[in-house]
Amino acid sequence: MGEKDQASSTVEVRELSQLLQYQDGSIVSRVLLKNKGGTTTLFAFAEGEGLSEHTAPFDALVLAVDGEAEIQVGEEKFTVRQGETITLPANRPHAVRATGRFKMLLIMIRT
Repeated sequence: MGEKDQASSTVEVRELSQLLQYQDGSIVSRVLLKNKGGTTTLFAFAEGEGLSEHTAPFDALVLAVDGEAEIQVGEEKFTVRQGETITLPANRPHAVRATGRFKMLLIMIRT
């Protein structure tokens, strides 16, 4: 048997929005699950913070947990608000900019 990720061996109910707190002028993140199939990471962005344009080799799903952000995929810009999702296709440039305080869950699936 291979090694188990500690997070995957613990079963508990947790309130997603409370797992990570905002920090002024910063982006903070917390990996909630990681294994060979992919990763699930929670991010908290202070107002105006963001991730510059980049690509990833895998498809990803963003779930807005709190607040709102502008997410650019290729040349298109989208506003994503609490409770909404957006798919980030593999190998397509994308960027995130929080228009207010913003929390998102990023689910990246490796293939």
